[in-house]
Amino acid sequence: MQTAERVSSFDYSDNVIYQRHLVAYHTAKKYVNRKLLEVGSGEGYGIPLLIDACAYYTAVDKFPPSVQLNQIGNNFEFQQMKVPPLQFENEQFDSLVSFQVIEHIEEDDLMIAEMARVLKKGGTAILTTPNRLMSLTRNPWHIREYTWQQLQQKLSACFSQVEVLGIYGNEEINAYYEKNKAAVHEITKYDIFDLQHKLPRQLLQIPYDILNRFNRKKLMHKNNDLVKHIQWEDFTVKKAAETCYDLFAVATK
Repeated sequence: MQTAERVSSFDYSDNVIYQRHLVAYHTAKKYVNRKLLEVGSGEGYGIPLLIDACAYYTAVDKFPPSVQLNQIGNNFEFQQMKVPPLQFENEQFDSLVSFQVIEHIEEDDLMIAEMARVLKKGGTAILTTPNRLMSLTRNPWHIREYTWQQLQQKLSACFSQVEVLGIYGNEEINAYYEKNKAAVHEITKYDIFDLQHKLPRQLLQIPYDILNRFNRKKLMHKNNDLVKHIQWEDFTVKKAAETCYDLFAVATK
């Protein structure tokens, strides 16, 4: 099912979020090597960005990617699976990336333990997830969200060294965020009974998708140049703080 959670590289209304996701792949290039596993490859737009940074690339997701797999190369394979667990033997990979996934996992502690299990000693896992403190409303597609301290504590249970960085935007991105915040408030102000936090999240997923897609389209039409011209280079990755949009964690086994 195509939802507002599965960010599209073709829909310009997704561009700000799409570029925010791309910066994670570009930043991960300096951490990945040899045998790489991606957990939750999504549409697959990150695969061409990392394929040359490793010797062999394995991607897993519950849905096949949109990219043409037969055009990627001989050092790549895709396996369709629902996680956790990860259906691999112990210590199979030198590096692992998992971007915007952990917030969707019910058993997040098991997922983190599985990531550590399939990594070789000294291997590195790179994860991104939204910063809970910057979320504008409840996202019913997310089981939970984290602060940087919570994510560091979770990862430290299975990894010997953990550094949590943050993904930040420039002035234009921050301006878009404020416009988005105001637009979301115009919608949620009618939720006088705070149903977004009281109803089961499954009941809210389709209404959330409809309103989220409508809101992104509206923001694009009102701020066309801003939305279309944002690039991944407009984001920076540095020490995590309350105002970063996403958390970027680097965990070493």
